[in-house]
Amino acid sequence: MKILGIGNAIVDVLCKVDDNFLKKNSLTKSTMKLIDENEFKTLVSLLDIEDTISGGSVANSIVGLSQLGNNVGFIGKVSDDNLGQKYEDGLKKEKVNYLYNKTNEPISTGSCLILITPDSERTMCTYLGTAGKINDRDIDDKIVRESEITFLEGYLWDEGEPKKAFDKAINSSNKVAMSLSDLFCVERHKDQFLELVKNRLDIVFANEQEILSLIDSKSFDEVISFSKSLKKNIIITRGKKGAIAINKNEIFECSAKKNLNIKDLTGAGDLFAAGYLHGVTNKMSTKESLIKGTELSAKIIQKIGARI
Repeated sequence: MKILGIGNAIVDVLCKVDDNFLKKNSLTKSTMKLIDENEFKTLVSLLDIEDTISGGSVANSIVGLSQLGNNVGFIGKVSDDNLGQKYEDGLKKEKVNYLYNKTNEPISTGSCLILITPDSERTMCTYLGTAGKINDRDIDDKIVRESEITFLEGYLWDEGEPKKAFDKAINSSNKVAMSLSDLFCVERHKDQFLELVKNRLDIVFANEQEILSLIDSKSFDEVISFSKSLKKNIIITRGKKGAIAINKNEIFECSAKKNLNIKDLTGAGDLFAAGYLHGVTNKMSTKESLIKGTELSAKIIQKIGARI
């Protein structure tokens, strides 16, 4: 298998809201907030649902990779309930090898409310449910060893037990890629993330805010120097400024696509990572990989949701 994704198995619930809704519910635009089941139910009762999709950050990337013709798999914990079955069916429909055997868990399958404001920004309220209970027993190290690249998400680091799953996956991997996922994740786990980036990861995806926070800097030049010093493959998305990859000592840049009819930024980073990893695993150059990531990202933001 080319790439194995391990992440939070979350059913995305897409809803359109105005800025006032965010203010009324004390939500910070463009961030992810963890909520409990009661908060989730309260918010859902106030919303009109546009669509539901088998989501989660790494799962979105893995589906993108499958759509590009790659042999990929995903491990993520769901319960044997209605949403859990929908989740599994959704991935299988996209030709993803779903490599988790669900059981009837005491906690329901996780869900994420994706609140899309008129400016196309998305604000996420995540009820992790059983996704947040993934542990080392859920990871088959044989499957990990048989994959060229293991792709992990920073979101997975947000709970206690998943860290054991994370460690087991990294220790069994041939090559490890990880997305820092979210500014709040970075700020909550800065020391651990920094240790991972410096010592345990081969490929790192971050946006500009996340990487600046990680190294406690306001200077992008310092980000470049830091990334060069690691001698790894660090990929940074910069919104309208495009994307940059620092691969060992070399710097590669790709401009953002222009004149797009932007509808929803939900899957921008996830599909960028899919395009880039497609390039890596199919022996494309760093520049070609950046271009592929930018192409997929531009395509996904012109529709609602994180599926091409």
